[in-house]
Amino acid sequence: MAKEKKEPSVAKATKGEGKIIGKVTHYFSDINVAVVKLSAPLNQGDEIRIMGGENTDFNQKVDSMQVNHKAVKKAKKGNSIGLKVSEKVREGYGVYKV
Repeated sequence: MAKEKKEPSVAKATKGEGKIIGKVTHYFSDINVAVVKLSAPLNQGDEIRIMGGENTDFNQKVDSMQVNHKAVKKAKKGNSIGLKVSEKVREGYGVYKV
């Protein structure tokens, strides 16, 4: 049997941690911006939680986001968004709506 290729692991949310809505696909450390591929819609003003690695687990409000370098108030499932983040993140980290 052929082995299935596994995606990088994303921390599983437990009760109270929110619903997974996306995954970090890139991080620009010079401007503190994460690129997030959404698996569910996200709106400006929503509270999100980013979890990954051993030490990254923080909540923040979505103050602004961009799709194709244009500011948007709502992003749809399947969009890749640029999101200003308050802490360093890495590719593969999970993004949850709380």
